[in-house]
Amino acid sequence: MIKQFIGWIAGLWAEFVHEFTFVFIEGDRYQHILKGFGNTLKITAGALVFGVVIGIVVAAIRSSYDKNKEAMSMHKGVGYYVLMLLNAFCKFYLTIFRGTPVVVQLLICYFIVFANAKDGVPVAIFAFGINSGAYVAEIFRGGIMSIDAGQFEAGRSLGFNYLQTMRHIIIPQMFKAVLPTLCNEFIALLKETSVAGYVAVVDLTKAGNIIAGRTFSYYMPLLSVALIYLVMVVILTSLVGKLERRLRKSER
Repeated sequence: MIKQFIGWIAGLWAEFVHEFTFVFIEGDRYQHILKGFGNTLKITAGALVFGVVIGIVVAAIRSSYDKNKEAMSMHKGVGYYVLMLLNAFCKFYLTIFRGTPVVVQLLICYFIVFANAKDGVPVAIFAFGINSGAYVAEIFRGGIMSIDAGQFEAGRSLGFNYLQTMRHIIIPQMFKAVLPTLCNEFIALLKETSVAGYVAVVDLTKAGNIIAGRTFSYYMPLLSVALIYLVMVVILTSLVGKLERRLRKSER
């Protein structure tokens, strides 16, 4: 009985090694996975930086309007109308990019906006960046609005104007408050990049499809891709958990 079980295990292992060698080693097909992994990381990191920059700008405009519209409406100077116009544009941006699927935005960017683009990676960074920026902006805006109004008054008492108060006092506190949520957005963005293959980008998912199409073996490459995503998400989730615990300790 034990010998039969050992033989069964040995047979499964031999079959796995044979399938793995055929799918990944022969023809150096593993290089597709390496290329896809690298492109996935490039798109995710680039889109996150792009999204954070957009998020800061949009959140600053929207929170500034929400906090100051009553005071500014009493005077109705040029600044009031400029800020109102910018706030309306930001709301339009948020409505469009939070209300349409990211894959549709990606296709529009590649086939319409950047129709002459030869490399899909920068286009994917742009598309995922502006999409992520809409969600990051609301995360940041919630963080700014959660800061006590006394912090603004403290900045004014130090001689700071509104922009200086935002830069030196409010935004650093906001980052600390929203950092765990921002990291979770990073994890979601990592998984969303799996549709980058729609615009001829060899990401992880596309690499798995390429290998499956050439070997006519689907379970090994696709399960391997899923496992890579799972490992990355588990690692990032663990890092986010450690970050949250460190932030809680620093508040005590």
